[in-house]
Amino acid sequence: MPPQVVTPEQLAIIEDRPASVSAMFFDRVHKSAAREAYRYPDENENWQSLTWAETGDRVTNLAAGLVSLGIEAEQRVAIASGTRIEWILADLAVMAAGGATTTVYPTTMADDVAYILADSDSRVVFAEDDEQVAKLRQKHSELPSLSKVVVFDGEGDGDWVITFEDLEKLGAAYLADHPTVVDERVAATNGDSLATLIYTSGTTGRPKGVRLSHDGWVYEGTVMVAADILSEDDLQFLWLPMAHSFGKVLLSTQLAIGFATAIDGRVPRIVDNLAIVKPTFMGAAPRIFEKAYGRIVGMTEAEGGAKLKIFQWAEKVGIAHSRAVRSGKPVSPILKAQFAVADKLVFSKVRARFGGRVRFFISGAAALSPDIAEWFHAAGVLILEGYGLTENSAGAFVNHPDNFKLGSVGTAFPGSEARIAEDGEILIKGPHVMRGYHNLDTESASTLTSDGWLHTGDEGRIDEDGFLYITGRKKELFKTSGGKYVAPPHIEGMFKGISSLTSQIVVHGNERNFCSALITLDPDGVAEWAAHHGMKDKPYAEVVASPEMHDVIQGQIDELNSKLNRWETIKKFAILDHDLSVENGEITPSMKVKRNVVEANNKEILDAFYA
Repeated sequence: MPPQVVTPEQLAIIEDRPASVSAMFFDRVHKSAAREAYRYPDENENWQSLTWAETGDRVTNLAAGLVSLGIEAEQRVAIASGTRIEWILADLAVMAAGGATTTVYPTTMADDVAYILADSDSRVVFAEDDEQVAKLRQKHSELPSLSKVVVFDGEGDGDWVITFEDLEKLGAAYLADHPTVVDERVAATNGDSLATLIYTSGTTGRPKGVRLSHDGWVYEGTVMVAADILSEDDLQFLWLPMAHSFGKVLLSTQLAIGFATAIDGRVPRIVDNLAIVKPTFMGAAPRIFEKAYGRIVGMTEAEGGAKLKIFQWAEKVGIAHSRAVRSGKPVSPILKAQFAVADKLVFSKVRARFGGRVRFFISGAAALSPDIAEWFHAAGVLILEGYGLTENSAGAFVNHPDNFKLGSVGTAFPGSEARIAEDGEILIKGPHVMRGYHNLDTESASTLTSDGWLHTGDEGRIDEDGFLYITGRKKELFKTSGGKYVAPPHIEGMFKGISSLTSQIVVHGNERNFCSALITLDPDGVAEWAAHHGMKDKPYAEVVASPEMHDVIQGQIDELNSKLNRWETIKKFAILDHDLSVENGEITPSMKVKRNVVEANNKEILDAFYA
């Protein structure tokens, strides 16, 4: 692969970026007024559409409504909701009013909601439904600054709670007397203005509020213009949580380029929606690809017979073809012919599951197994892995469709800098880096150097072509009692590429004399497996505890161990009787495992391994 080259034209595009997200939005409204901006399902599951001009009108009314409620420059307005069209409109309106959005996952418990709203000093909250409003009522006495709640689905109370439509009407009335108020707020907002306060769910301790500027988001979007890999004719399907920075950066990219976005945050409907929407690209966390891989492989293995033999033959052909293509060498006529047959019989059906038009996926928020990435590439589905943190507005590195390396997270965004510290830590510097943690000066100083370098906490290496490889996380690296260092994420990623049944795996072994693992299985995969092994309709916990299932996972652990150093091998494991969940506090809303919680919850099992 050729090294990444940043051209003067790309740098000129980046340097000439708009002053703020709100300026970028209204620029897009002006340029693309009649084009489709968003489509979304209504209460009857019929897809509705908004043009950029219609979106601009609604955002203007909502922004004026917020101004009428007293929102001033950089004051926080929170959104506690899943991903939906109202989330997008509310976020754009907050920034157009000069305010800053505080993001809150709808799964956040009432105590943490109260903490986030109090710490951020949020003045207004957009709440998705009665369930979110109930949390706010429960904690009302702890939130003296919270003056108004705007509910997406539900009724107002004539006082503290008003509807989304009520806010639009308030804005329209305010604009009648103050017709230029939104224009004035947008003009007064600059790149250094606070745009978003995202509270990292974190895997330990209280969430920290990351202060992200308008310029950070604008830079992220403009970089994708310079990359020239998307156009206004593309169609995005957006389901990612908008409370997470990955979702927010996709919004910035849309504003910069002007493509349409279909929105529906209901995860169980992703597969159905892909068939209906037929997007050309989508961002996703690795778990989505793991589940799709597990479902496809699991169903085929369960069917067995001739179908399984054809599938396994196609896999071998596809991977050989993928490796030949990526090596840059000519593909032999025989392999080319074999691949054409494999594609017709197997891989075309895989692509059809994603709507049949996807040019590429973008994977972020966690590490993607290289084996799974290669499997999808063999099937003609390109997954471009990227890397970044909430602390740098989500994106710092990304692969490109015509310049990628599977297993890497790509090259650094042009206009930014990255380097590897002496201890192996990845450091990042650029316009996308946060302005610090909210109300946490000491932690800000320990994460950001005086000259602007962000300590990511991740370890990596950069190859001769500028591609970054993540090798571990400083805090997750552990040492066995024999003095050997182990990087759990590396082992866990390898296992997910082997086991199509696995949902999560947590490798354990700090100060122990060998490594062990806690494993959870995917409920859909378990049900499919059970139906073909004489356990149809048996409870999940019974199936995963069966000797037959243990033997299957043991075989996969043996395969994993054959690829590891002796000190890394998994000597003992347990299959938990439940999958990890956000509700149980075992994973974050962005699907990162809280190792300390999982290990604490299963301390007796782990201790028994070493008794």
